[in-house]
Amino acid sequence: MELQITATDPAHPATLLDLPWDVPLAEWPEKHLVALPRGISRHVVRFARAGSEVVAVKEVGEWAAVREYALLRDLDRLAVPSVDPVAVVTGRTGADGEPLEPVLITRQLKGSLPYRSMFETTMRPTTIKRLLDALAVLLVRLHLSGFAWGDCSLSNTLFRRDAGAYAAYLVDAETGQIQPRLTRGQRDYDLEVAQVNIVGELMDLEAGGSLHPAVDPVPFGQEIVQRYGDLWHELTRTSIYPRDKRHYIDRRIRRLNDLGFDVAEMQIQRSPDGDHVTFLPKVVDAGHHQRQLLRLTGLDAEENQARSLLNDLETWMATQEDYAPGDPLGARPEVLAHRWVRDVFRPAVRAVPFELRGEADTAQIYHELLEHRWYLSERAQRDVGLATAADDYIENILRPRAAAAATDVT
Repeated sequence: MELQITATDPAHPATLLDLPWDVPLAEWPEKHLVALPRGISRHVVRFARAGSEVVAVKEVGEWAAVREYALLRDLDRLAVPSVDPVAVVTGRTGADGEPLEPVLITRQLKGSLPYRSMFETTMRPTTIKRLLDALAVLLVRLHLSGFAWGDCSLSNTLFRRDAGAYAAYLVDAETGQIQPRLTRGQRDYDLEVAQVNIVGELMDLEAGGSLHPAVDPVPFGQEIVQRYGDLWHELTRTSIYPRDKRHYIDRRIRRLNDLGFDVAEMQIQRSPDGDHVTFLPKVVDAGHHQRQLLRLTGLDAEENQARSLLNDLETWMATQEDYAPGDPLGARPEVLAHRWVRDVFRPAVRAVPFELRGEADTAQIYHELLEHRWYLSERAQRDVGLATAADDYIENILRPRAAAAATDVT
């Protein structure tokens, strides 16, 4: 049988031909390999350089390689976080003429680490929870896309930090299958497997002295089931918001925040019966909102202030006609953020007289206006709007507060 390379990109076969396909993967010369941390795998896996790229090469049976390659391509089309498939190489033979196992090649996910590498220094319990939250987000997204994993575990996942965000990526789709819609039983099976695997992996770390002494593997393994269930309910329940009740969207965002998740992307679809809203969650680290707000708007705020302002910015952007995430013809987030600062943030803050602001900075003033609008909208059961909220806040909160402060001074 002749060597055959099936690739996603026409340029890949040429760069891949330079690799020693007539040598078993475990015996590849060092000159072809790249020293990167590898997770536990039941197959031989090596990182190699192919042209300007670093790729992960896994020896596996031909049927499994072709099937996983197709599944990863499907996940890529569905925009689910997973490693990118590059090629399948079949028809390998050694120098002695004996057949060698085919390989699946995926692109190395820059900045990612297997969980064991992350635990080389004892990880704090709160950070472990954030990683498990990221895995819960990944599992929910896979299930929403109709993908039953079959072997969800820390070992089959890569984790990456990006500007404070924690993200989990599927790295092994060998046991998976894609269907138009998963049943409750299929989702429950994935959760059961995930719980058993995670408990076992944490116990393994514990036995090796790599787990924080405050971490009990069993409750941590059980927690992913609860986190998954809360997130699944909040993301999948059907909601149609009347256009005069924007505060309902704010309420939904607050519930996601209370669960420990932030809104990475929000889509609002207009219809005659109201606004259909969908959310994409993510897990973030401390300080993420400050950096994100500063990058988008130039506003420097405390973390909780920045979170509040970013939520308002996301809600506002989703209502703009030229907002189209992923569409090169749509307005870029930086452009919309500049417009929000100019047309929404600054006018609202300027409406508050300087003499009533006390020591509050502009970010705190706007945050308080948002909180007051939320309160008034909940009480009125409709969105009262920012201008109405600002007027009420000035007359019923700030002026009495300033008068009380003046009385205390005298």
